Formats: sequence, C-alpha cells, structure tokens
Amino acid sequence: MSDPAFKRRLLALSLAGLLVRAAFLFLEPATGPVADERMWVVWGADVLPSPGVAFSPLRFRLIFHPPFYPYFVGVFSAFFGGLPAVKVAQVVLGALLVPVLGLLGRRVFGGKAGLLAAAFAAFYPELVWFSVHFWVEAVFVVLLWSAFERLFAADERPSWRPAAASGALFGLSVLARETALYFLPVAAFWLFWRRPHGARRALALLLAAFLVVVPWTIRNALVYGAFVPVSTAGSLNLWQGNTRLSRQEVYEEYWAVRGRIEKYRYARNKGIEAVLERQPGWLLEKLRDEMPMFWEADSQPLVHIRRGAYGDVGPARARLAAAVVLLPYLGLLVLFVAGLLVLPLTRASGLLLGFLAYYNLLHVATHGYARYRLPALPVLFLVAGAGLQLWRHPSRLPMTQRRLLAGSAVALALVLSLLPSLRLLADHRAVGRPDPSDRVAEPTDEP
Repeated sequence: MSDPAFKRRLLALSLAGLLVRAAFLFLEPATGPVADERMWVVWGADVLPSPGVAFSPLRFRLIFHPPFYPYFVGVFSAFFGGLPAVKVAQVVLGALLVPVLGLLGRRVFGGKAGLLAAAFAAFYPELVWFSVHFWVEAVFVVLLWSAFERLFAADERPSWRPAAASGALFGLSVLARETALYFLPVAAFWLFWRRPHGARRALALLLAAFLVVVPWTIRNALVYGAFVPVSTAGSLNLWQGNTRLSRQEVYEEYWAVRGRIEKYRYARNKGIEAVLERQPGWLLEKLRDEMPMFWEADSQPLVHIRRGAYGDVGPARARLAAAVVLLPYLGLLVLFVAGLLVLPLTRASGLLLGFLAYYNLLHVATHGYARYRLPALPVLFLVAGAGLQLWRHPSRLPMTQRRLLAGSAVALALVLSLLPSLRLLADHRAVGRPDPSDRVAEPTDEP
C-alpha cells in the first residue's frame, strides 16, 4: 500500500473513532460516577483545585495512587468547564489511540495490518465506553501505546530523539499507572541491542523517563519523608492478591496501621510473607485463580449496569449490552489465536508478545480483573490484524507443528479462563442484578 493511501485511510479511521466516541458521549444513558470513579473525581475535581491545595504537589496529599489522572481531571475540570470538559478531553485523547496503533502496526506488520489494528481500536466498544468515564485507563492506554509507537520508531533509525520521546511518554504512563514502570528496563534492554548506537538510544529512553518520573519521587520524599518511586497502592495489591485472608479482613488490618508510609511498608512486608508462605505451589495456584479473573467474559460497562449506575435496566437491555460488549471481545480472542498461528516471530513481534505475557503475569502475581487487561488489548489488536492479513496469503503461512502446539496451548488456556465467567453469564451477570462477587472500591488516601 502506498504511503498516501495509508495516510488517507488511517485519517478516516481516526475521524471515525473520534465520531463514535463523541456520539457515545451525547447518547449514553444518564449516569454518574460510581465506585472508584468517585475517588478520581474527588481527588481531581474537588481536592486538587481547592484553595488549600491550589494544584501544589507539596500540598496535595495523594500517595496511594499515581498523580497524572487526578491532575488531568483537575486541570480540565477547573479551567475548561467542569467534568463535561474532562469527558471531551478523554474523547479526543482516546481517539488518538487509533492513529497510534495504525502507525505502530505498519512498522511491525505492514500497512494493511496496521489499518486493521486501527479499526479495532476505533470501534472496540469497551474503549469507547471508557473514553467518557472517570477511570485512569482512559488516558493510560493512550500514553502507554504512544510510548510503544515511539519505541519502535527509535528502533528503526539510529536517532536518540524518538527514543527520548518514547521515554518521556513511558514516564507519563508510569505517572498514570505504575505497572508501566517495571517494563521500562525491558524496553531499554531491547533497544540497547539494536545496532548502531543502540546504547545511546537506550540511554535516551531511560534518561527521559527518569526526568519525567523522578520529580514526583522527590516530591514523595519531601512530603512523606520516604522513598516511594510513584505510589503505594502496589504493596496493598500484592498483599490482598496473595493472602489467605478475605478482602474485608485485609482492609481492616490495613486501616489499623497508622500513617500512610507505615501502611505501605506493612502491606509490602505482608505481601512478601504471603508469597513465601505459598511456595512452592504459589505460581500454579495463582495461575488457576487469577487467569479466569483477568480474561473473564466481563467488562466494566456491565459492572456499571450491575451496580445500578444506569438505573433500572431490564433483562433484555442488559443482555443486549452484554452482547455488544462481549461478542467483540470473544471474537478478538479467536482472531488473536488465529494470528499467533501465522505470526512471524521477529524482534518486534517478540517484544509485543513479551509485553502481553508481562502484563498477564503482573496481574497473576497480584490479582486479575477484566478492567486490568485493557492496557494489553492493543497487542491482541495488532496480532489479530496481522493474522487476518497473513491468512489471506496461504503460501506465506509459516505453519509448523510447534506453532500449532503453541497456538493450541494458548487457546486452551483462554478457554479454561473463560469458562467460569461464561457459566455465570448464563445465570445472572448480564441481567442487571447485583453480583456479590464484584470487586469493591479499593482503600485509598483520605482527601
């Protein structure tokens, strides 16, 4: 495909993605923030612009969560027209994922595969829904994958500039959700082995990320007198994801500790103890427990319905919503497995699949939940897009017995992970009745 044709089609898909999100912003049934959405709104729209804080990081008492999203909500809410302005900003930002994945896909798998990945991003229902709701994923996914796009650009040519841009974007994504931090050394090491000037590019990546993140680390030291790279939530997630205690028992014990840094250290130590106590079968147990939660046939829009945020939703409308959200997800999993069967194993595809494995295992080590897989879904978009292109050219399919076995293993793991939620789905999870297994809002800092 010629470059002008690719650009025209990618622009059209980007505009379509923007229009779909804008339409949903105006047509979504009346609702308001629920659960953790309320926490983001309180921190961003109420606490941060208040006279006692006035956007000062030194007077802003947030440390349980990273700061980017509260500042995002606060700036657009205070200076551009309240919470509706935040939603408009998220609609525009969310639509940027479309060209980002199109350009990244072209770099890795070719222009047609990039356009297919962009089309998935433009119309995927869950992404559209998140763009008008107050969850950090609405901005984190775009920041993270913009960083990846610049990372692959840096890999193509011996220049430090795209590497620095990638590092800065990785840094911003870390300040949105700390899970990106631990993949940064992998990205730098991957870039380091590119010749020529791989070391220079890797250094530019790390230095730019460092310069973005370290001011907040210094702020934590100044305000709380402790070394906290970004936030303290990870220690609690590690503890509650590995302990034999119930979530309520964990929260009661956590809140009994006085002081935010003391809570952080206590939860970190208890989490490490819980992991050690469950050896040597810890990993197998966690795979069994968390994979069905991470890959479950569920979604935050359906949780929103079950929590009553849309009011009284009848069974027929709830089932329709479930079909709109879950059928594309299940179809994407099928296309992803089909893509794995024919995907060329290259330096670039290896990094993408490595990130998918990393993000999956990160939430196996802590705890899985349907919302947590959202940042990893672009890998599925890219692999599915590449697979659709390759399956059209049977003469080029690199089909081997080893690849068939690997693809079958992935398919089996996904099926086993989906079965528990599919059984629940047939019962009550899609008909608007509360589900006692829904996760409750996590403990957070007191505003």
